[in-house]
Amino acid sequence: MQTCMINIDHLVKRYGNKYAVNDISFKVGEGEIVGFLGPNGAGKSTTMNILTGYLSYTSGTVEVGGLDIIDHAFEVKKMIGYLPEQPPLYSDMTVEDYLNFVYDLKKCTFNRKKHIMEICEVVRIADVYKRLIGNLSKGYRQRVGIAQALVGNPKILVLDEPTIGLDPRQIVEVRNLIRTLGLDHTIILSTHILSEVQAVCDRVIIINRGKLVADKRTEDIATAVEGNRRLNAKICGPQKEVLSLLRAQPGVTSVEAIGQHDADSITYLIESEAGVDIRKPLFSILAKNNYPIIGLEAVGAGLEDVFLSLVDAKEPTTKARKKTVRKRSSAGGV
Repeated sequence: MQTCMINIDHLVKRYGNKYAVNDISFKVGEGEIVGFLGPNGAGKSTTMNILTGYLSYTSGTVEVGGLDIIDHAFEVKKMIGYLPEQPPLYSDMTVEDYLNFVYDLKKCTFNRKKHIMEICEVVRIADVYKRLIGNLSKGYRQRVGIAQALVGNPKILVLDEPTIGLDPRQIVEVRNLIRTLGLDHTIILSTHILSEVQAVCDRVIIINRGKLVADKRTEDIATAVEGNRRLNAKICGPQKEVLSLLRAQPGVTSVEAIGQHDADSITYLIESEAGVDIRKPLFSILAKNNYPIIGLEAVGAGLEDVFLSLVDAKEPTTKARKKTVRKRSSAGGV
């Protein structure tokens, strides 16, 4: 059974009558890489700051490694390495001086030189070890930020927007680094970049307006959205017969020949009822009729579509917002 490393249960953070986090619960198992998503103001950073001990909370329970973060604050902080959105770097220090400073700050007991050099090798900053941080590129500074989070060999890494401001090559390098770190650490990755989550995360948690709106495996995230499933299927065979066959299948709501011809195949856009997976029956019936299917892909159900659908579903409609404004105006408010 997978060990539970993070347990957040009915967490609430309130400022007066405003909820930054409103009764969210989730668990993260050992070795998982979890993407934590949400629009600006959704409560992501608040949750991260609570988890890492930088912020108190109104009610609920937060446990790390089975320990309550309030009752065992020191032990919990030793288990977490944190990279904030703005890495806590000192530009007038060299990388060497800075990592040694962090080593002392965290009261590490490992062999100092060996531990720091191992981290430098993992995050690939050994070649800038003697250089001033202020003279490093954005990509290298981000790597130094990840290095400081690794000092003390924490079991959990919390990374807040680790690739923000990086160029495409640097983004790929940091993503690869996160995958490597995921072999030995539990990781929570908070980001606005949806492709980043799909590239590196095992699971996706989406928060909006302080509430949890989705918690799914990355490959299953499309099921979080109600509505039709859409597939592009590239099929060899006479168009009229294939269309008739596809439209007769249980669960299929519509079929359209897109008209993209590739050799002797035609691409069809197939929509099915919500919650119905037609891929296996589709393959079986086409094979039985000797109409080879040479390509199949889901469309309109990627992470971006899911994210926008869930977030929009939780936002007040334009009509409701106008109604609220009219009520306030009639009451003398603005």
